Amino acid sequence: MNYYEIIQKLESLSSPEDVEGMVRFGINPKKTYAVRIPELRKIAKKTGKNHELAAKLWEAGYRETRILACMIDDPKQVTSSQMDKWAAEFDYWEICDQCCMKLFSKTPHAYEKVFQWSQNEEEFIKRSAFALIAVLAVHDKKAADEKFEQFFPLIVREATDNRNYVKKGVNWALRHIGKRNIKLNEKSILVAVEIQKIQSKSAKWIASPALRELQSEKVKEKLLKKV
Repeated sequence: MNYYEIIQKLESLSSPEDVEGMVRFGINPKKTYAVRIPELRKIAKKTGKNHELAAKLWEAGYRETRILACMIDDPKQVTSSQMDKWAAEFDYWEICDQCCMKLFSKTPHAYEKVFQWSQNEEEFIKRSAFALIAVLAVHDKKAADEKFEQFFPLIVREATDNRNYVKKGVNWALRHIGKRNIKLNEKSILVAVEIQKIQSKSAKWIASPALRELQSEKVKEKLLKKV
């Protein structure tokens, strides 16, 4: 599918009645066709990987064109500066998370961006750092434990950021590292205990559910089966 065929398809699938529901989930209603993710996956499958088309779709600026851009871009061709440019334009959580899951985590720059973006004061850029940690913890199966242990100081440092999407991202990252294997589970629990002691509402908000999940029988049993 080329650019114009994609736009025509999005227009035909457009569902204005779904826009109101998206607003309730914090999705920007100004530029959206209100097309659901499964439909976007079908379009991406027909289109295939295409770096140039992805750039054009991103510049169109619609929710759906930007999610499609993340789905069809070639991670090997994505530059560090492109990642910075796209991340700077994140204006709500969905596009941030979709981009990290579908594209950024697969690029050669993913780990370095965690360190860079975790220091950025823009809410959704900082969230991107922790979304990347969470996604890498699940999908980078061959990475050594040390690759994730290096993120613990960042998690502790940013646990006092009380902004909704940052603290949710920090919690997400900590929980996913802790569900990677038994060793990281034990270390993540210690980090959560450390965070819980910080005199900060956001730190306690992050630590309590993380401890509850990481210490649960369900998680322990699953990790022991991996062993």
